[in-house]
Amino acid sequence: MADLSFQYAQYLARDRRRSAHTVRAYQATAERLLAFLSAHWGEPAEARLGEVSQADLRAFLAQRRGEGLGNASAARELSAVRGFLAWAGAEAPRVRGPRVKKGVPRPVSPAEAVALAEEVAEDARAPWIASRDWAVLMLLYGAGLRISEATGLPAKALPLGETLSVTGKRSKTRIVPLLPQVRAAVEAYAAATPWPATGDAPLFRGAKGGPLSPAVVRRSVRSARARLGLGERTTPHALRHSFATHLLGRGADLRQLQELLGHASLSSTQIYTAVDAAHLMDVYRNAHPRA
Repeated sequence: MADLSFQYAQYLARDRRRSAHTVRAYQATAERLLAFLSAHWGEPAEARLGEVSQADLRAFLAQRRGEGLGNASAARELSAVRGFLAWAGAEAPRVRGPRVKKGVPRPVSPAEAVALAEEVAEDARAPWIASRDWAVLMLLYGAGLRISEATGLPAKALPLGETLSVTGKRSKTRIVPLLPQVRAAVEAYAAATPWPATGDAPLFRGAKGGPLSPAVVRRSVRSARARLGLGERTTPHALRHSFATHLLGRGADLRQLQELLGHASLSSTQIYTAVDAAHLMDVYRNAHPRA
């Protein structure tokens, strides 16, 4: 069973170019399904995957829900199961997944984004770390990068120009424009860091010189937002949402936004129209005398 799930993981990484996080999650789902079916049927499931029925899948999902899985996680689990069975040459029975209410991203205002970045930088234990944190958060808000994209930038990205080449999900490369303020923030960090910024070495370093972990940035943001009294949804990823929402509000169309964000499909970008509409409704309710 472990061999089959491992082969599936290799396929996802090599042939589908999925991210390491996605590969781990889908491999874990495959392992859980195989273990469940083996116990459910009383024999190894590997050779019988073509016999999986609706009742088997419903029983698997019921067990997972009993372990505390919410609707969104259960829907993702079912999607991963279907992908695994299709890869294994088995036809996945039709099972209706749980209804998932699509959440609308909660952007932060420009003032809050800057205040958050300033608070994170001010709490840094060394000047070069303050410059690093400011630069990373400016890349998220000013250029719309994912946190993994920002922390994964190589030193050879320097010297910066008016644009930056970014490698995102599924190893797709896109070009994003850099505001002068964002470029200045990265250049200030590069001048302050005690670690060499050359070649394929990571541009952003941790305190001990290793690659900067996204978890370090998330932890700093959590502390800063608590001190500023901002909500729990004020995360590094919320800065990327804000980048998209503010651009849309200033006239960018969805196709342009899709390219800037590195979304594979337009449907991923369309959620920001709901964000912008929600903001307009808030303005209307707060401003209209009869609201």
